[in-house]
Amino acid sequence: MIASLRGTVVAVSLTSAVIETGGVGLAVLATPTTLSALRVGAEALLHTELIVREDSLTLYGFAEADERDCFRVLLGAKGVGAKLALAMLAVHTPDALRRAIAAEDVAALKRVPGLGPKGAQRIIIDVGDKLGPPLGQEPPASRGEPIAADGAAEDGEPHPDVVAALVQLGWNEASAREAVLAVGPGLAAPGQAPAVPEILRAALRWLGGGRRG
Repeated sequence: MIASLRGTVVAVSLTSAVIETGGVGLAVLATPTTLSALRVGAEALLHTELIVREDSLTLYGFAEADERDCFRVLLGAKGVGAKLALAMLAVHTPDALRRAIAAEDVAALKRVPGLGPKGAQRIIIDVGDKLGPPLGQEPPASRGEPIAADGAAEDGEPHPDVVAALVQLGWNEASAREAVLAVGPGLAAPGQAPAVPEILRAALRWLGGGRRG
């Protein structure tokens, strides 16, 4: 088992990063929240989970051990694969998932792309109290607050890479474009363009507030 990975960040994309350690570059899939904190050329430490399949070895990385532990528990629920578990942690923090499952809040779980009411109810039953109680105070996540930059490319259109990533996660293009433009100014310093993972994270939070294609 590869429990953690420390090394130099070589590349960061919308859905993954490459971290070099011991002369070997390892591709790690991660949530936008984790990816937004990585900087090329800087050292990073990720808590990891290796998923072994007949035809593949896939490494998933998390900024916090708690996220990795929640990922493991979610994989134990019927019908939840690695892609869905990662999407759940992209939309909700571990404590938000704990609260939603404890309260049997199907509506909150349905904000995750690819998760319908029956799947949400099954997760509530299968996971139960396995995630444990909330560990901290949940930060506010109002859709209306200006939590990101305008998210537009130079031509004023929504950033195409972010829109494509949201579509890949399960939202339709119209909702994805609306989210990218709606997150509003505030994240980036004046004169600086925000990083793509930061725009994606903000758009996910906005969509997680109830808007979904």
